[in-house]
Amino acid sequence: MSTFSQDAEQLRAAIRERYTQTLQSSGGCCGGSASSESSCCGTDCCSTTESGVVTGDLYSETELSSLPVAAVLASRGCGNPTALIDLKEGERVLDLGSGGGIDVLLSARRVGPTGFAYGLDMTDAMLELAERNRVEAGVDNVRFLKGVIEDIPLPDNAVDVVISNCVINLSADKGRVLREAHRVLAPGGRFAVSDIVYQGQFPEVIRSDLDAWAGCIAGAMEEETYRHLLQEAGFVDINLEVTRRYSLQDIADSGGSNSLSRLSEDERTGLEGKFVSAFIRARKPA
Repeated sequence: MSTFSQDAEQLRAAIRERYTQTLQSSGGCCGGSASSESSCCGTDCCSTTESGVVTGDLYSETELSSLPVAAVLASRGCGNPTALIDLKEGERVLDLGSGGGIDVLLSARRVGPTGFAYGLDMTDAMLELAERNRVEAGVDNVRFLKGVIEDIPLPDNAVDVVISNCVINLSADKGRVLREAHRVLAPGGRFAVSDIVYQGQFPEVIRSDLDAWAGCIAGAMEEETYRHLLQEAGFVDINLEVTRRYSLQDIADSGGSNSLSRLSEDERTGLEGKFVSAFIRARKPA
């Protein structure tokens, strides 16, 4: 088990390496042995059914049919943030950790030619893939930005909606991410993300496992902490809706197997169903 002390650069380096290797393995996430361990939160990133631990059954067939295959296969989300929010014509959207661009492209179509969608990612390979997907999809009202979600390269009040798909949990400084999201939102702007959340008191032995961080497990925030940090950042109307619960096997498959082996049987039993995918919604006051 690789351990670390939540050092931001060490964590980013591990995540970059994992995602780059995923894309390089036989041309995408569906090829080679890397596909199971490299997907952020699932054992089968190629699935659009319930067979995927987290990634399955998130998008409608209509949504998937309108996107390049590469964008669909590169998705490692734990939800469909575009289903969280009623995007309107002319709105500006920012996707934190946009990956292959699936949620950016869907958002761009929903806001129409008078709206705009930004995608922010720190991994060169993902940004290159996203731009290829944008060109293939023929979508013009999109721009992909390189950067980290703790320091968003946009001015204050730049967007109307911030979305994200199983990425905030990967950050070592989640409070800063939420403050940045609040900063770039215009007054009255909306925050609508899918993320992994822990319901209860998080076991520290998992928190220090680097493999489990890169697999979206160790970085999960406790539900009350998530709510508190959103309030502290200035958000109101905070709502958290559980969409899926994960078993011990799901946790092991997502990078937590070594950490689980260090827990007692009672401790492992206590984890059952505590890791969840959730829709988190909030609003910046007008």
